[in-house]
Amino acid sequence: MDAVDLVLRKFDGRPHRQVTARLLGEDEYGTWLATPRGTVVTYHYGRRRSGRTRVDAVRLLPAGKWWMAMFLAAPDVREAYCDVISPLRWTGPAEITVIDLDIDVVRYRDHRVVVEDEDEFAEHRHELGYPPEIVEGALAGAAELRAAFGRDDQPFASHYRKWLARV
Repeated sequence: MDAVDLVLRKFDGRPHRQVTARLLGEDEYGTWLATPRGTVVTYHYGRRRSGRTRVDAVRLLPAGKWWMAMFLAAPDVREAYCDVISPLRWTGPAEITVIDLDIDVVRYRDHRVVVEDEDEFAEHRHELGYPPEIVEGALAGAAELRAAFGRDDQPFASHYRKWLARV
């Protein structure tokens, strides 16, 4: 399988996070990437330190959407961790770049859904000067995720499991 660099930046261009994943394939939901347990994740910005992943995961990057999803294997208490982002861009033959727009939507194994970092979004919206179309896209992406989790839509219900089994 081919290696793909997933690069997350902040709106002002600063590097935020980067991981090299394995391209698993594509389907009607988007591009699926594998990050097996032990994959190095480099953090450039924020509270987290660079390190290795603790569980197997698959990442879904849907074209044209304002979010990307990471589905985590047990024993992680999170089932899905979704970043609200700018729509993805292939910035090289094996590189995808997105702008992290701060808001995260997390579904836990007990089916609780938590929206995180709305305060960071509000702060950066003004500090970094998010234009109206970025604000609208980010808020719509977060709302889409909350609704999809609430209805247990695919790929969040079970579809991701076939990709996670391939990791």
